[in-house]
Amino acid sequence: MAELDGPRLAPRSGPARQLVVFLHGYGADGNDLIEIGRAWQGLLPSAAFVSPHATRPCGQAPVGREWFPLTFRDPDERWVGVNAAAPILNSFLDAELKRHDLPAAALALVGFSQGTMMSLHVGLRRPVAPAAIVGYSGMLVTPEKGDPAAFAVEIRSRPPVLLVHGDQDQLIPVQALFHAAQGLAALDVPVEWHISEGIGHGIDQEGLRQGGEFLARRFAGGK
Repeated sequence: MAELDGPRLAPRSGPARQLVVFLHGYGADGNDLIEIGRAWQGLLPSAAFVSPHATRPCGQAPVGREWFPLTFRDPDERWVGVNAAAPILNSFLDAELKRHDLPAAALALVGFSQGTMMSLHVGLRRPVAPAAIVGYSGMLVTPEKGDPAAFAVEIRSRPPVLLVHGDQDQLIPVQALFHAAQGLAALDVPVEWHISEGIGHGIDQEGLRQGGEFLARRFAGGK
């Protein structure tokens, strides 16, 4: 199995007490999100940050990466994709926690677009719940076919989730946020959400602030 790697930021002070893992979107790479860690270091001075590059070259971007291919020809391709990419991501998360000598509960996942799909899929299936998941401009991937009850059985942990989405997103419409929030609530996953007005498929300063403060509260054990 190929290994993930990407840019890292050490904690601003002392040894790492938390680990924040950024999962980039389709056609980007780990460099796309690591600067968010720099912006959040004031809120999370004891956190280590890492932003791995997905292993697959992107089929639609000559220098980008993808967690799984997108052709839009198969309604279940996202479901097949998140399941195929999950093992290598889980191995990376375990290795990074071990690198910093941290317990599994010290982990937070932050995704953008396809990275949000991966964050939710993997985070809800970890044996120990992450401290939090923040998902920007993404969606909760569920199978198009099959028994919804069987899907629910796969959920092993229920970390608190914050979803952030631009109301002008034409790539993944903002309705995906409401679908994800409803789906998570049906699984008894605590979920909060924020809609960024006038924002397309991207992250604005208010969305960044909300995400950083959400992680800081969750790592501190607050609500």
